[in-house]
Amino acid sequence: MSLKGKVAVITGSTSGIGLGVLTELAKAGAHVVMNDHTGDAAHNDAVAALAAEHGVQGVYIKGDLSKAEECVSLIEQAEATFGQVDIVVNNAGIQYVEKIEDFPPERWDLIISLNLNSSFHTTRAALRGMKTRGWGRFVNIASAHGLTASPFKSAYVAAKHGLVGFTKVTALEGADFGVTANAICPGYVWTPLVEGQLEEQMKAHGKDKDWVIENVMLDRQGMKKFATVEQMGATAVFLCSPGADTITGTSISVDGGWTAL
Repeated sequence: MSLKGKVAVITGSTSGIGLGVLTELAKAGAHVVMNDHTGDAAHNDAVAALAAEHGVQGVYIKGDLSKAEECVSLIEQAEATFGQVDIVVNNAGIQYVEKIEDFPPERWDLIISLNLNSSFHTTRAALRGMKTRGWGRFVNIASAHGLTASPFKSAYVAAKHGLVGFTKVTALEGADFGVTANAICPGYVWTPLVEGQLEEQMKAHGKDKDWVIENVMLDRQGMKKFATVEQMGATAVFLCSPGADTITGTSISVDGGWTAL
């Protein structure tokens, strides 16, 4: 599954799933662009060290992807650095939980902007070059909530459903040009964010870790265990590999059986 010489932009990739995907793509030989909105100088050193470890090049580019112009700038800066962008992994996203009637409109707008609109803007900026070169890969990190729903997550569910639909359209428009687009739909993945949520749920329910995992967080999953960021990365690498050349417009569920119910 060598991706030697390919250039990959991974949004929201300084931690969690994004960092896991970036790491696996670098292991497969791709030059990588790390991104988040903070501008923390430590990220420059982190991506340089990771890239050096795997014999590739890596840069960090700051970008607030809730803003259209910064999505476009991210792709343009990556192209200016490496000459082209071959792979875009749209991973950046946030969550907020509240009843519809109490959901803050500004939170709705931010979630839709970051979780959905950013993928349109990065795709629009990168697609023309991919078509011209006759090869490109879009991997959109959706969610089990792109295929099903839960209460109190209206904006997140709407955004992820929209991302799955947008993935299909991108796949159809890229089909004659060697460009594929697919969505990965994770269930719960063990990340620092989820670890923090676990602690909060333990306090809220007055139960231990194992009870909360089985009865709250993974209640809807057939497999009562978390996926790993490495597994998300491995799935992304496969979707960029020759073995997936004719896989496009689909959603890959990595959810422990959640959506099989």
